[in-house]
Amino acid sequence: MTAERHWSDPLTPTEIVEVTALVRADERIGSEPRFWGIAVEEGLARSLAPGQGRPVRLVVMNPAAHAAWEVTAWTSGTDRPASLGSWSPVDAKRPGVSSDEARAIARAAREHPLLKEALAKRGITDTTHVWVDPESITGFEPEDLMDRRLSWGTVWYRESADDNGYARPVAGLVPILDLETLDIIRIEDHGVIPMASEGGNYRSGTWGPDRTVAPLEITQPEGPGFTVEGHKVTWQNWSFRIGFTHREGLVLHDIAYRDGDVERPVLRRAAVNEMYVPYLDSDPTAYRKNFFDWGEYGAGPLTASLELGCDCLGEIHYFDAHVLDGLGEAQTITNGVCLHEEDSSILWKHVNTRTGEADVRRSRRLVISFFATVANYDYGFYWSLYQDGSIELEIKLTGILSVSGIDDGKMPPFGRMVSPNVQAPTHQHYFAVRMDTAIDGPKNRLVEVHAEVEEDEELNPWGNAVKMVSEVIASEKDAGRLADASRAVHWRVENTERTNRFGENTAYRLSAMHTTRLFARPGSVVARKAPFVSKHLWATAYDPAERFITGDYPNQAPLEAEGITAWQQADRPLDGAELVLWPIVGVHHYPKPEEWPIMPVHRIGLRFEPDGFFTRNPSLDLPPSSGGDHCHAPSPGAGGAVAEGHAFHGHDAGGHDHSAHGHDHHGHHGH
Repeated sequence: MTAERHWSDPLTPTEIVEVTALVRADERIGSEPRFWGIAVEEGLARSLAPGQGRPVRLVVMNPAAHAAWEVTAWTSGTDRPASLGSWSPVDAKRPGVSSDEARAIARAAREHPLLKEALAKRGITDTTHVWVDPESITGFEPEDLMDRRLSWGTVWYRESADDNGYARPVAGLVPILDLETLDIIRIEDHGVIPMASEGGNYRSGTWGPDRTVAPLEITQPEGPGFTVEGHKVTWQNWSFRIGFTHREGLVLHDIAYRDGDVERPVLRRAAVNEMYVPYLDSDPTAYRKNFFDWGEYGAGPLTASLELGCDCLGEIHYFDAHVLDGLGEAQTITNGVCLHEEDSSILWKHVNTRTGEADVRRSRRLVISFFATVANYDYGFYWSLYQDGSIELEIKLTGILSVSGIDDGKMPPFGRMVSPNVQAPTHQHYFAVRMDTAIDGPKNRLVEVHAEVEEDEELNPWGNAVKMVSEVIASEKDAGRLADASRAVHWRVENTERTNRFGENTAYRLSAMHTTRLFARPGSVVARKAPFVSKHLWATAYDPAERFITGDYPNQAPLEAEGITAWQQADRPLDGAELVLWPIVGVHHYPKPEEWPIMPVHRIGLRFEPDGFFTRNPSLDLPPSSGGDHCHAPSPGAGGAVAEGHAFHGHDAGGHDHSAHGHDHHGHHGH
């Protein structure tokens, strides 16, 4: 039986097509309209019954008229036919760039006389092997072109059809592009630099014969442990719904944990809301590189199809994803989201050295993942639910470094050499996560906790006493916070109305394990474009209009004017609010030769775990780990009684793990 459509389910191709058909009938969009994004209006949709029509919004552009609109509409449902609502004008420069628009300008640029002339100076006369990637220009628009919808291009060359173009940058060339007219307005030529003399192919057999790897099989003879009904998933006391949007890609809704007979909410919504990638190099082909990959392009259309045995192992359930392309058509990304279980080493263990008895439980996690390919880079996003009530987000960075050319005999001052005449600039990756909390219900508060040495000598005569100091973050003006491992900083999200048996407010703990700071001059474009990276955690009171940390339309937006730093001005109370957390996961990437020509996965992430939420360890009901009696039998050689005076310390004895894990192996191609 097919589950009735829930308001949070991903939009279907039928819904996308019926709405765009109504939009196309309007004369104001012209003969060659362009589209960007369609999404459910979640604030309006939350109260809808299953099967009802859903409120959506999308952007349509008429490039010939330098005009754009945000259109609201309803999809058809049991209660209504599809219909259009309002048309609100949008600054025509500012909608995101679709893959179709990017391909169109790349084709036009490749055949443009200005680019052909510049390439000929470098000995390149066959432009069929030239790539042009249109890049975000926000903050670097030339003063005489401020009213135009612009991009700038990075230029690459392949020596053959199967060559890796991202290994051969055409140095010194910066075409300034008009996205509406599909024209090169001008080209900056900073001088001819020798092309890379060495290829950067990474396909099998390029650098010698493949090594031998023993087969590793992941099997579940009785099938997976999860249940899927439509887009609702249940597993090991957890339940949640899977959503997918144009801007964010994978979204998790209504995450709850069943504690006995009680369904206890944890998060109402969780997604990676934005990605910011600033390059920290003054080279003329690199200093403009700073991207909002979600807000200026969109995670949904950049999502890659996943393959069994390559991206996910074991018993897999895939969800297709559907997006609106730049031409107004519905596109399906087959197997866009992967759901599977993994073994995750030891969950808990203890060896009683006095009796020789050992108890161990292996950890299993449920992983919900998708991968996005953004030109040269590939990013994997893995939400994991654990049997002890914990939630983790792991972000995997791989793909190809974005490189620049460098002249003979020079060394890069702001990056690393990775190949002859090729340097990889130092850069950073920031991921703004949105977590709408619902710890035991809607009324939550944020508490920052840090460690301090007890200064009172009467309370601390030996000098080793430490107290954990809690500070309630009362309002938004104080809700931009910094992680600090030197003070053991973490955050509790507490329910303001429910306490545990010790009288503490029930809570979850947020730990930001991977953070960095922006190494850029204050007042620079890089700093002003993304002021949210100045903190490691933000908190706001829920407002359905505040969807994205960078605002609705960050492409060619005025710097510092929109998004979370503007929202903070309202200084709304947060104690007992419907709370939205915005953790900022970041990494400072100083490249190395071993990341060339393709980068082994680099992992960063965050952790959200129960902290006084349960009465005790919630995984005590797990059965002994399957693996024979040796998983919980007396340890070999245990001597029973312990000799007097023998010193024992509270360490795990023999916690080595020799298991085969159900980890994934990723390999994607670009769009």
